[in-house]
Amino acid sequence: MPRHSHHDKHNHNDRYSDDNRYSPDDRLPDRRGRRGRPERRTRPERQDQPERPELPGPQERQKQQGQPERQERPGRQGRPERQERQQRGQPERSEQPGQQDRQGQSGRQEQRHRPDRQGQSGQGRRAGRSPGRRDNPRRTHRTSRPQPSRGPRDERPGPASAGPPPPQPGGRHETGQNFLVDPDTIGRIVGLVAATHGPVFEIGTGDGALTLPLEELGRPLTGIEIDGRRAARLRRTTGPSTTVVHADFLRYALPRAPHVVVGNLPFHLTTAVLRRLLRAPGWTDAVLLTQWEVARRRAGVGGATMMTAQWWPWFTFRLVERVPAAAFRPRPGVDGGLFTLTRRPVPLLEPDERAEYQEFVRRIFTGPGRGVEEIVARAARRPPRTALRSWLRDQGIRPTALPGSLTAGQWAALHRLVSGPGRPGAR
Repeated sequence: MPRHSHHDKHNHNDRYSDDNRYSPDDRLPDRRGRRGRPERRTRPERQDQPERPELPGPQERQKQQGQPERQERPGRQGRPERQERQQRGQPERSEQPGQQDRQGQSGRQEQRHRPDRQGQSGQGRRAGRSPGRRDNPRRTHRTSRPQPSRGPRDERPGPASAGPPPPQPGGRHETGQNFLVDPDTIGRIVGLVAATHGPVFEIGTGDGALTLPLEELGRPLTGIEIDGRRAARLRRTTGPSTTVVHADFLRYALPRAPHVVVGNLPFHLTTAVLRRLLRAPGWTDAVLLTQWEVARRRAGVGGATMMTAQWWPWFTFRLVERVPAAAFRPRPGVDGGLFTLTRRPVPLLEPDERAEYQEFVRRIFTGPGRGVEEIVARAARRPPRTALRSWLRDQGIRPTALPGSLTAGQWAALHRLVSGPGRPGAR
């Protein structure tokens, strides 16, 4: 049986199959051309029809209607007036005597800057036409108009009474300043600082909303301000016991002697300032105002973060209160949180264990597993799984608990358990 083309699978009519042997006369014409092109149909010949009478033209219709014939208009060359003017050498139109003169000019700029055209009113344009770009003598090249000379910006004359800029109502956006203006919050911060001992170092003095009340404590006060203009203004209002330094706290070297740190931290620099502060020696207490969510997490409310767990054996974090956004100018988009940091008089681990302990905490927080038991078993080689399960049972910790649920004492004990007996920090 011969192979069918790809069109046959879409056509299931029996009269197109090879089993039915129709004669070519019985087959229907196939437009696709599978069985040969059918003969082209031709139109039947037209019967002889009488010829249509020709319609009369416009001139014949005018004759039939009795209208006079229209005379042909002579051309431009056939006008006798034009021929006479050409023979005499006169211009074609007497109302525009300057047309031939303008045709002899070579460019448009020469037509615009002709000095003899400035006093003419009607030459170069038709009568009753408003002057355009070409005919208006006042429209000249752009460079012909004198331009005022502009010097550098510094050389421009300023106001008559130029002096120092007035103080801004709020903090500068590029430095992330949100000034504290609530007197109740200011009084609470001063009360927390009054419960400590030693010199005071303030981070970000601003206009002195917190500096001046702290000055009344009668203790040495050092203010660190990144804005030089505000630092210069504050120096003129503070007493002899206060020192205002124009510097960046992230690059400022704190003393090694015991002191207290207080400040309203910029919200976008909270983590950087905390890392800088936790690595600095000497200070005993810190009263900080940060973003509310950051204050909660640093204090371990709802679960400790990796940063808090890494520094818990040497510091304590305590959340004081929530500060509404209306207490700041300009007003931020979130509330603030007041919390304190205190250096432990007796640390839970020795200072030389800090690097090893912080690496252990990082592996626990970032390691895979479904709970503390599985994570610690994978991250540390010891102790055995049975000893780890027994320790978790004694501490009241579920094997599936998350690392953030452990307390500061539990972290220190877990590190001693993993490091093994005989360590200098083992108790």
